[in-house]
Amino acid sequence: MESTKDKIREYLLRLVGDSKLNDDDDIFELGLVHSLFSIQLLLFIEKEFDVEIDDEGLDFSNFRTINAIASLVESRMN
Repeated sequence: MESTKDKIREYLLRLVGDSKLNDDDDIFELGLVHSLFSIQLLLFIEKEFDVEIDDEGLDFSNFRTINAIASLVESRMN
């Protein structure tokens, strides 16, 4: 079974075309994605994991790394 991190990584790699992405790599700092991409990422997260990200969850820091995104998703799944 694919983990939350695996699904997120697969999605990101498919869009940015980079073959290496560590769980703690800041995808914005590395220039792999931009702020408009965060909307696409948000929609993917809500659809893929059947969660709703409220205003509190929209903090930019929740989307910077695979670890941060996975933590956000898992906190909404419980």
